[in-house]
Amino acid sequence: MHAITITEPGGPEVLRWAEVPDLEPGDGEVLIDVAASAVNRADLLQRQGMYPPPKGASEYPGLECSGRIAAVGPGVEGWNVGDEVCALLAGGGYAEQVVVPAGQVLPVPDGVTLAEAASLPEVYCTVWSNVFAVGRLAPGDSFLVHGGAGGIGTAAIQLAAAYGARVFTTASAAKHTICLALGAERAIDYRTEDFVEVVKEAVGGVDVILDNMGAKYLPRNVDALATGGRLVVIGMQGGAKGELNLGALLQKRASVTATSLRARPVSEKAEIVEDVKTHVWPLLGFGKIRPIVDRAIALQDAAEAHRILEAGEATGKVLLVR
Repeated sequence: MHAITITEPGGPEVLRWAEVPDLEPGDGEVLIDVAASAVNRADLLQRQGMYPPPKGASEYPGLECSGRIAAVGPGVEGWNVGDEVCALLAGGGYAEQVVVPAGQVLPVPDGVTLAEAASLPEVYCTVWSNVFAVGRLAPGDSFLVHGGAGGIGTAAIQLAAAYGARVFTTASAAKHTICLALGAERAIDYRTEDFVEVVKEAVGGVDVILDNMGAKYLPRNVDALATGGRLVVIGMQGGAKGELNLGALLQKRASVTATSLRARPVSEKAEIVEDVKTHVWPLLGFGKIRPIVDRAIALQDAAEAHRILEAGEATGKVLLVR
């Protein structure tokens, strides 16, 4: 088979379409003929040598895919050859085939094309596990997500709004229209506005913040929290080390949690996938939320997809299709 390989740490030019060894599913695994994958910022970090795959995971990038089951390993129940599926991966999505634990496989939601389904597993597993499981977002709560026009942001806005939260987001001014259309009550231009001032004026402070910036936003995120607020950090685009005001946390009885999805045990991922199937997939089937796909690019041209994402040109997900 063929896959996108990383020849050495570096820019998009180090991505190469190459012949690689064929795969066979092991116990509890399925083999998927990949129809599409999607580009995530974690893929960019892996390409740069800053986010290696977990031990035992595929060395090829790609944290989600869609396609058809080509083979099932021993002990797999509920899936059959030919089923159209999408899957949460620890790696390997940028390839013609991928092996994945059966517990991380999802059916293609009603009303979603096979290619579009590749844009769903990583973002909705991330949003559900962090915003709802960790952040405990409830109807009527206020919610702030940074980077509202990205893959995670567009999913978080939709899902939080669908569950009855008041949604605020930061985004460049050019992308405010899509954020508002997806359910945000207020889109905040991070270049010209202070999100802390905006949310304090609107609601006094927000109950849950989903943050991909890390150190750069840490003090301001804490300032923006309401009493009992929960800050969930899932990225470090703004740095890994910041100053945390414990006094402010104590005064607000607030919490800060940092999580990642990729390196979690298979059993934990399977639980998250099952929760997403139960709580999110019906919303997709009813059309209450939808995939947000900026564009589709040939899998062999993954380098161009990486350039687009790094330049901030995409709204929602960039797909890699075969």
